[in-house]
Amino acid sequence: METYLIRFTVRPEQRDRFLRLLTGVLDHMRHEETFIDARLAQVADSPNEFVLHETWASREDVLNVQLNRPYRKEWHEALPELLAAERDITILSPLWPETV
Repeated sequence: METYLIRFTVRPEQRDRFLRLLTGVLDHMRHEETFIDARLAQVADSPNEFVLHETWASREDVLNVQLNRPYRKEWHEALPELLAAERDITILSPLWPETV
């Protein structure tokens, strides 16, 4: 199991489109067999900064299957237009309670 924290800085004029496209991806993701959880949050006092927290059962599945799903195509192609900066992606592996 791994959790991905993805920070987005969105161009102000693209905020609505960003949210629409990402919501579509999230709506599809939650039905995937290896999907565990996801949350999208706006950074307090920063209307164009968002953090996506998503947890999956398998890194291999994310890299080899999930990132290539057809429902992600429009989202991935739009990212250069949507974002004011590159995404910051942090991958977390659980330590507690799984190892206790």
